[in-house]
Amino acid sequence: MKRNGKLVKPTGKKKSVKQITLPEKKPLIVIALGGNALIRKCQKGTEEEQLTNLENSCEQIANLVKQDYRIVITHGNGPQVGNILIQNETAKDLVPSLPLDACGAQSQGEIGYFIQQKLTEAIRKQGLSKEVATVITRVAVSPTDSAFNNPTKPIGPFYSKERAQEIVKATGQKINEDAGRGYRRVVPSPEPKQILEITAIRALEEKGMIIIACGGGGIPVLINDYAKGAEAVIDKDLAAELLASLLNAEILIMLTDVENACLNYGTSNQRPLKTVTASEARTYLAENQFSSGSMGPKIEAAIRFARSGRGKKAIIAKLDLLENAIQGKTGTTVTHD
Repeated sequence: MKRNGKLVKPTGKKKSVKQITLPEKKPLIVIALGGNALIRKCQKGTEEEQLTNLENSCEQIANLVKQDYRIVITHGNGPQVGNILIQNETAKDLVPSLPLDACGAQSQGEIGYFIQQKLTEAIRKQGLSKEVATVITRVAVSPTDSAFNNPTKPIGPFYSKERAQEIVKATGQKINEDAGRGYRRVVPSPEPKQILEITAIRALEEKGMIIIACGGGGIPVLINDYAKGAEAVIDKDLAAELLASLLNAEILIMLTDVENACLNYGTSNQRPLKTVTASEARTYLAENQFSSGSMGPKIEAAIRFARSGRGKKAIIAKLDLLENAIQGKTGTTVTHD
């Protein structure tokens, strides 16, 4: 080669290439907020109450965002969709009432809006700029699902035994006792099979947005030549597991009103579960250790997710202990076998 017009022999030395280490990408977490995140026991469910109740959860989520965790949120809708049904029934002589799937869609929009408001506020207080968006989500269910003949999913407000008997007599609705907390209306809860908006959810998450999806378990639809709404409510924990698995999330955390899943719940031998394998959790589930109307679906969802891939874990924890649960300091963690 030439240098200053003269031929110069190569020295044989190669320029060193500086290695660039890219920052490690934080895990994707799917957070399933329980119904008590918005409406607490004995509350009416006003807008002010729901926004206030969301503040603590959104502050904790904003802290995770600041740590560069990728976040997708889902949530329950039992109290809200039940209230919408009551509004429908009360005003049926003034405006047309809507089917249960349309009520579910209404609740997705309402709750998504509340979460967007408070989470955006919490993120901005952290000095961050992050978009939050709600995807109105349909979830396909099978028309032959046995759940349509056996309603089990509690929705709406709690009633006393006497009031429940009055409602059954007047309307013919099915009302069951709900884990010792009172009586609630129950509706079919079929298995979630397919999330119809998963491509849109995935694309928005990959763009760096925080997504709220599958609210209330998703709007249940039956698929033939086109999607048709179904009179049902999908369990939000099972839908959250499907969402987390399809997004290839590393962590699924289901937030509720208790710190741990427990064995022998409500007895003198009650024992909190800390860390269990999916096989151990399956054994406890088969022994009917968990109520089918509350903790049972959470354990089932945790087992499915933990078995969806090595390194994946599902956590059941108390609503106001989100950060501690992510750090392994509290909650029940279900791991791969």
